[in-house]
Amino acid sequence: MHYRTLGRTGLNVSEIGYGAWGIGKSGWIGADDGESLQALHRAVELGLNFIDTALAYGEGHSERLVGQVVREQKQPIYVATKIPPKNGKWPAPAGISPDDAYPGEHVIACTEQSLRNLGLDTIDVQQFHVWSDEWVGRGDWLEAVRQLKEQGKIRYFGVSINDHQASNAIKLIETGVVDTVQVIYNVFDQSPEDGLLQACQAHNVGVIVRVALDEGGLTGRITPDTTFAPNDFRGNYFRGDRKQQVYDRVQTIASDLGIGVDDMAETALRYVLSHPAVSTVIPGMRTVRNVERNMAVGDGRGLSQEQLAKLKKHRWDRNFYQA
Repeated sequence: MHYRTLGRTGLNVSEIGYGAWGIGKSGWIGADDGESLQALHRAVELGLNFIDTALAYGEGHSERLVGQVVREQKQPIYVATKIPPKNGKWPAPAGISPDDAYPGEHVIACTEQSLRNLGLDTIDVQQFHVWSDEWVGRGDWLEAVRQLKEQGKIRYFGVSINDHQASNAIKLIETGVVDTVQVIYNVFDQSPEDGLLQACQAHNVGVIVRVALDEGGLTGRITPDTTFAPNDFRGNYFRGDRKQQVYDRVQTIASDLGIGVDDMAETALRYVLSHPAVSTVIPGMRTVRNVERNMAVGDGRGLSQEQLAKLKKHRWDRNFYQA
């Protein structure tokens, strides 16, 4: 496993981190706790040392599983979690006051609940689960963050940037108060390359990449006939003719690069890791098989310039999270 520095935090984190939404039993349907714990343990055995979870994932269920595994380890495993917006607005819409989404007492209360769920004394990276640059310089959220740092309850502070709004954190980054950002970045959504990644490099902010596989779309396993369990959010994400659209584009990418469709997931992860601003990528991994496949990609090798140039042409600006 190859490691990178998570921006100004100085933490050396595995290139492949663990995205723990899928094991929370909310949104992604079908997780088995026993299998999830096996997957987490196997990832750690293979060198993974960074896990990203959230209070909202199964109302703390994901955090409890993560904490169980982390507490059993002798070596440091860095844990990042997230605070849900108090007003329940996902993502943060324009015109909302920070006092509605992240009042100071909410920031503190959620952090303390996450610490109880995890069974840990300190959260390595505490993040806001949504963000709006309109909140810079407003509200009392920053005072709460500083208090939590001073008390040793959190080490570093970050934000998870709204879906497909990569530039909606640059103002925050420029203030110097944020240590990390988490952002959607993949072969289809290349928008972080328009300015966010450069800002993070300039201000030494760590970059955590989510949805590198487009919720499964870039694995090559989504076909026009793919079905999802009831209540699985992917049924809505890939509704209508979207499965066909994704399938066709993936076939074209594979043909363009001269690779098999089975190699798409590896290629998609390597695309993200080829950018020097990226600290870690956090695919969801609910099975030992997927852990072993993904962890093998964290070997420090990116794609060739020729491959990257070809993939740049497959940018696809759209938002499947919206209606």
